[in-house]
Amino acid sequence: MPDQSIPQARTSAEAAEAPESAGGGHGVSRRALLGTAGATGLVLGAAGAAMGYAAAPAQATPLTSVGSDRAMFHGKHQPGITEGLQARGHLVAFDLAAGAGRKEATALLRRWSTTAEQLMAGEAAPHDDTDVARDAGPSALTITFGFGHGFFGRTGLDKQRPSALDPLPDFSSDHLDKARSDGDLWVQIGANDALVAFHALRAIQRDAGGAARLRWQMNGFNRTPGATAHPMTARNLMGQLDGTRNPKPADSDFDQRIFVPASGEPAWMANGSYAVVRRIRMLLDDWEKLSVPAQEAVIGRRKSNGAPLSGGDETTPMDLEKADAKGQYVVPLNAHARITRPDKNGGAAMLRRPFSYHDGFDPDGTPDAGLLFVCWQADPLRGFVPVQRKLDRGDALSQFIRHESSGLFAVPGGAAKGEYVGQRLLEG
Repeated sequence: MPDQSIPQARTSAEAAEAPESAGGGHGVSRRALLGTAGATGLVLGAAGAAMGYAAAPAQATPLTSVGSDRAMFHGKHQPGITEGLQARGHLVAFDLAAGAGRKEATALLRRWSTTAEQLMAGEAAPHDDTDVARDAGPSALTITFGFGHGFFGRTGLDKQRPSALDPLPDFSSDHLDKARSDGDLWVQIGANDALVAFHALRAIQRDAGGAARLRWQMNGFNRTPGATAHPMTARNLMGQLDGTRNPKPADSDFDQRIFVPASGEPAWMANGSYAVVRRIRMLLDDWEKLSVPAQEAVIGRRKSNGAPLSGGDETTPMDLEKADAKGQYVVPLNAHARITRPDKNGGAAMLRRPFSYHDGFDPDGTPDAGLLFVCWQADPLRGFVPVQRKLDRGDALSQFIRHESSGLFAVPGGAAKGEYVGQRLLEG
């Protein structure tokens, strides 16, 4: 029985689910159904009946801001890098199928780019849409594509493989599952609605067809936008604010640190970036046994508001020389926040854009949960690698985490209107 407390006036989503008229087709896009999704979230009006859908009532509930938020597919950079964290994410790697080469890869990137452009606009997938997201808006959907080390050999493009894509060095904290690491192609999907994200995931997987086979998939989440009284730095599953010192697009050197310059090499990577992807399990049972002061000493920041232990608020510069009455540094020498500071790593910086994950429990009840770590930089040898090497030598957090998979991907710049992602590589 339906809940009688629900108002009987139908929303735009309910109107979309009404039976189609006898002559109504099934090819109406979600953008046409919802109207142009802007700041006001306009919905379908009386014209809907002529297109085969029941008309929405005059006072239909508009899309919320979560549903109407839209990222652009075409641009200088690919989407999914500088946008804010999304509530739901999928990270997927593919290997090119046996016998597939440059021709098949080119056709695949064309398909994927067309699908990404339409889904990010709030439209249906171009082929055999599943209707999973039929009544939703774009929901800040982003789809990002990258190339792994093996892609270039399989497509005969070895000479175009960037030196920055050389395999990452081994780290002592690594316990890597090779089956869930690397891959020829990488796709990052993010959205503020779980069904919109899943819909995109299925469309991308179906588009792969016989050209590529799934290597691994990881599913993640973040706090939903609007769940807090005001925007704030995200928390991870340890309860800590995560990303306080992230570079910001407004920084004068942001592009220099995060993106390959237009004059960079190889030329096809102009305005692109390199993504390091790591599945980092958090040993939560051990972590949660620590007192809050002990957890704060491990990180070097207050758990409540992210302020450095040296005082102030979240954005206050950390005073690394401040000592307590006993002469001990208030920010311990092995605190995670001290070790990862750019000024302690030759200026190394990366843009963190992670998702949390929870994949159930081990047989002994240990939670399989942690961070799908994704970081962006113009060169991983000057971004991720020096910081991780420093962490490897004495980070207090290392005994509470375990790196279980890893990947490094070259993410080319954005596609111009009429182009597909990777066109300058595949047709250059």
